[in-house]
Parts: sequence; structure tokens; C-alpha cells
Amino acid sequence: MKLKLNEQGNVVVQDDKPVYVDDSGRDIVFDYPATLATIARLNSEAKGHREEKEAAQAQLKTFEGIEDPTKALKALEIVKNLDDKKLLEAGEVDKVRQEAAAAYEEKLKAVEKKYAPVIKERDEYRNSLFGEIVGGAFSRSKFIAEKLAIPADLAQAKFGNSFIIEDGKVVGKNAAGERIFRRSRPGEVANFDEALEALVEDYPYRDTILKGSGASGSGAGGSVRTVGGKKTMTRAAFDELDAAAKVAAVKDTAIVD
Repeated sequence: MKLKLNEQGNVVVQDDKPVYVDDSGRDIVFDYPATLATIARLNSEAKGHREEKEAAQAQLKTFEGIEDPTKALKALEIVKNLDDKKLLEAGEVDKVRQEAAAAYEEKLKAVEKKYAPVIKERDEYRNSLFGEIVGGAFSRSKFIAEKLAIPADLAQAKFGNSFIIEDGKVVGKNAAGERIFRRSRPGEVANFDEALEALVEDYPYRDTILKGSGASGSGAGGSVRTVGGKKTMTRAAFDELDAAAKVAAVKDTAIVD
């Protein structure tokens, strides 16, 4: 699913909400506030379900080793009438423990099965929201439009995994997993374009994706130019891309040695 763009290349907006086009060509208006509210609700529900599950597990632990009151009373009666040696020989202790353990596992699986759909729905909403927010940031990026010789979807395929969402904002992280900060204000987290620029600068084949770099030599990785209407990328730079980025690159990029 991609953002819908008008003839000028700007994002189409309806009722102050960005419009996306799904794989079937249908327009979908993305309601960001409503999606956040849904995720918050699902997180709250999941938390409540988890607490109920933990409470149930704690209660079951209290009766660990006992399947039901009738068998527990029977076991007590056996204790009264048999000495320790005879009890062990009869195997009643092990039998009761095994039955109680089986009952506990069965109840635990039932609780997990009950709340699995809620957890799955929450995770799907979370993943969908991440894709929409980060994908939108790449599509609207001024840095990509002005500085990169590759389209936004290819840039996202290469650098998208370096971004996370914190407090509703897109935050970039470097190779060490640390947040990227602004150069002019070291204590302030970089915005999307600043973080992406820092990631591109650290990319060993950056000259292949920057516009008009004119780089050359063994350390440049090959300059970006066009052949037959296509941009070019060196084989070494292409091999550095992940599978998704390679698929996007071959659409409009010629691979050269």
C-alpha cells in the first residue's frame, strides 16, 4: 500500500487525512488519531487479559498437585491409613502430582487460547501503524526528493529498519542501536530527514544513491549516472542491498560492474 500522490507529486489529503492506494487500486483514507486510539484500547485490553491470566496462574499454583477436592480428600485418607513406605509403594503421591500438573497445563493452555486473538489483533494494528507512519515519512521526505537519486520506496527498503516510533514520532537509530541526535542541538533527537541524512552518510555506497555526487575511485563505489533512461548502480552496491531493496532497484536502475 502506497501514499496517493497528485500530478505535482504531493500527497493527496482528504478531510486532513492522507490517502493511500492498496494493491487493488482502492483509495483508503488513513485516520491516524483513530488508529492510535484503537491501539491504545487493544493495549489496555491486552494488559487486563494478561493480569487476569497471571492472577489465574497464581491461583492455580496454590492448588498445584491437586486435580479436584474429591481426589485430594482421597489422598488425605490414604495418608491416614498407610505409612510412608506403603504410600510410596502405592505410588499415590506421584499419581496425584501428575494429574494436578496435567490439569494445570490444560487450564493454562485454555487461558492462552482465549486471549490469543486479542494479542494478535493488537500486534497487527501496531505493525500496520508502523508501516503507515514510517512509509509516509519516506514518501514526504524533502531530503530524498532533493538529495537522493533513488525513489522513496527504495530508500525505505534500505533504511526503513533503522527507524522506530517513540511517543508517536519517527526516531532514527544508528548501527549501534542508539538514537540519532541533531548536530546543531546534540541533546535533541534528530527529525526524520536529519536522521536519514546521517544514515546515508554512514552508508558505504552512499555515492551510488546521492544525486550528482560525481564520485570516482576505489572508495567511491561508482557515481550515479543514467544509461538508457535508467539510473546506474555498481554491482558491489547492489549486493549490499537486502532482498526487498534489490527488487525495488531493478525496476528503474541499471546494474554495472
